[in-house]
Amino acid sequence: MPPPAGALKAALACLLLLPRFLLAALMLWLLDFLCIRKKMLQKMREREGSPDDPPLCVSDSNRMFTWESLKAVWHGQKLDYFKEAHLGSRAPNPEAFQRLVGEYSDIADSLLVYIEEAHPSDGWLSTDAPYQIPRHRCLEDRLRAAHLMTQEAPGCQVVADTMDNSSNAAYGAYFQRLYILQDQKVVYQGGKGPEGYKIAEVREWLDKYKRSQQTTVVIHV
Repeated sequence: MPPPAGALKAALACLLLLPRFLLAALMLWLLDFLCIRKKMLQKMREREGSPDDPPLCVSDSNRMFTWESLKAVWHGQKLDYFKEAHLGSRAPNPEAFQRLVGEYSDIADSLLVYIEEAHPSDGWLSTDAPYQIPRHRCLEDRLRAAHLMTQEAPGCQVVADTMDNSSNAAYGAYFQRLYILQDQKVVYQGGKGPEGYKIAEVREWLDKYKRSQQTTVVIHV
């Protein structure tokens, strides 16, 4: 009896993702050496070139090559491979924000979607994080964490992803990602965070279309 199509697709995805995962694992291992970490961070900062993009910070005491970090990297790469959102495709409309942007308003708007915690304090702890947040066990935990975002992003609509992580899966958002949706289509897709998180690219895209009357929605997941 031949294996089901879903199993074949999963096996193919693992084969395709394995080289990228091994490369990421090697990078994490190298970042555990302080001299290499400082040199790499200095080069990354030199390439940023825009004050809009947040600096990439890694604590000297924070180990990068751990079992939890490897699981997180694999999880993020798997979400990116299976995501629904692709540049030029119809924008997914998961439950977390369908009431806010499902019909799309007449003017440009922004939305921050709080997804699963990338560095939970009871998992892959990041000593550079401004808040220490445990892994979300229920929706109430996620809502409490998302409430912190309302203080950091005043004036921006903030919603929490569902516990089945539908927004995260639809947009391949883990760890973080920027999108621009226009006329219910994905017109800009940022890279996976943290290294692919480029606010300057979003600003450049919006500047090009600032005189346009088309409906635009910016989503940060």
